[in-house]
Amino acid sequence: MGSSFSLPAVLSIAGSDCSGGAGIEADIKTILALGLYGEAAVTSVTAQNTTAVRDCLQVPADVIEAQVDAVFGDIAPAAVKVGMLGSADAAHAVARALRRHGAGEGGCVPVVLDPVMVSSTGTSLSGSETVEAVVGELFGLATLVTPNIPEAVKLADRFTGGGGVGVPSSRADVERLAARVKTLVSGAVLVKGGHATGAADDLLVLADCSSVWLPGERIAVANTHGTGCTLSSAIACGLAEGLDLERAVRDAKAYLAGALHAGLDLGAGSGPVDHAWYVRSRLAYPD
Repeated sequence: MGSSFSLPAVLSIAGSDCSGGAGIEADIKTILALGLYGEAAVTSVTAQNTTAVRDCLQVPADVIEAQVDAVFGDIAPAAVKVGMLGSADAAHAVARALRRHGAGEGGCVPVVLDPVMVSSTGTSLSGSETVEAVVGELFGLATLVTPNIPEAVKLADRFTGGGGVGVPSSRADVERLAARVKTLVSGAVLVKGGHATGAADDLLVLADCSSVWLPGERIAVANTHGTGCTLSSAIACGLAEGLDLERAVRDAKAYLAGALHAGLDLGAGSGPVDHAWYVRSRLAYPD
């Protein structure tokens, strides 16, 4: 028999994208490409491709909770990524299970929450009751929440009061927006700059409310399906390996930039990024 070894495991709790570019499929590809062991608790099954979400079946909340319990009961993850939750009941079930297993802010297993609201094709993926449950149940549990700018604006408008929030046009605007979202979150917030005009810099606000701007390159590609899923699962991988949060985010941004630069072109709409670019680069240029 050969020698045995172990790997950190990362659990993705998210919906399934049958076209493979986003959701569970993107998460597992990312986790594998970064050399870790991927696990999944499926919250919904979507019929989608690069042009549209055609149908969606929600997995019963008790089945979602049972999946999370089964994973923690055997190959316990070193980090968790939470993506699309298709119902308020699903959000409640995930929160119960994560608390039971000591995951999230204050626990021993970090949780990265990507508050998915709209697909890259423009389809709404979360109803109002679901968003309420995610904010009420999971924002206080997450180690990191990763909204893009449109998601951050919606969250600030709906849950923080004090008047409407316009689309930010400067760093100062983004900082004010992030501060409002941070009032909803016990852990850290990463406001992603991919939807901003100009530079694609991200703002990381840590749990202690200190903040750091993380420079990002604006990459001129049409195929961006699953970028949010890919980034959040890559961050979870870094945390699973014991990196501090800022380093985990920086490394994840570099991985995503490589996946965009690779230039994969599949599908008639906004196609998937190339999750395997890092594997190929290591094969071509081994250490």
